[in-house]
Amino acid sequence: MTLRLTDAEQDALRARAEAEGISMQEAARRAVREFVARSDHRDRVSRAAELIMDTHDDALRRLGE
Repeated sequence: MTLRLTDAEQDALRARAEAEGISMQEAARRAVREFVARSDHRDRVSRAAELIMDTHDDALRRLGE
């Protein structure tokens, strides 16, 4: 895989990696892992909320009245 960044993105990544004392590659890999973890969490929360709403639809409707 090749990651193409704008000059500004590359400069920001380089600066952040230097501040963290890691390589640009490691900084990018961390960002990808964080993005995936955050997205997975959001999906799990959405599924749980849908389950709760489906399971307790009648009670939620009555509370709204």
